[in-house]
Amino acid sequence: MSTPRIVLTDFARGRLFPKASRRNTIQGETPEGFARHLNEHAPLQVLPGYADFCVLHVHRNWTPTRCLTIPVTDDNRHLLRSGYETRTPKELPVLNRWFEGLEAPVAEYLIAILYTREQLRRENDKIKGDWGVVGCLATAEPEEIPMAPITMMRNALGVDEGGSGVRLDRAAYQRSVEYWDRHANWRG
Repeated sequence: MSTPRIVLTDFARGRLFPKASRRNTIQGETPEGFARHLNEHAPLQVLPGYADFCVLHVHRNWTPTRCLTIPVTDDNRHLLRSGYETRTPKELPVLNRWFEGLEAPVAEYLIAILYTREQLRRENDKIKGDWGVVGCLATAEPEEIPMAPITMMRNALGVDEGGSGVRLDRAAYQRSVEYWDRHANWRG
């Protein structure tokens, strides 16, 4: 059995390696180098994704990339900001929140979120590989950060609204709310 070929999707390339570099994205690596590393180094673990077409590959962080989230405390709550945003021009804006003025520690792990070629085709994203990277979680622990509640809702809305068409799982949604009520992304 040959090793699945992993490629970056256009969606992930734009979010993980934006044209205007930001400190809260993948650092010290090119998109090509990132995909090459995923193909040349076996993951430490493979975690199940939120649907049968999704898996997460856990790798020790080989870059200076920082963790995606910071715990919300009484001391930093005043640095939270919010606004309506889209991830792509076709999506409806949704409310997001993030820290400004804080910087997360360097991540111990990078967890690549992979979708099958077939699922990506359903979402109108044709790839030349077996798996497409749709995101990457930079974490302190080798475990998944819960998908944000708004992402779960967008997924349930379907492909036309930028989601995957996976129904909302109420228990997973509650776990997500518990996590994201105590954590927020940061922007550099």
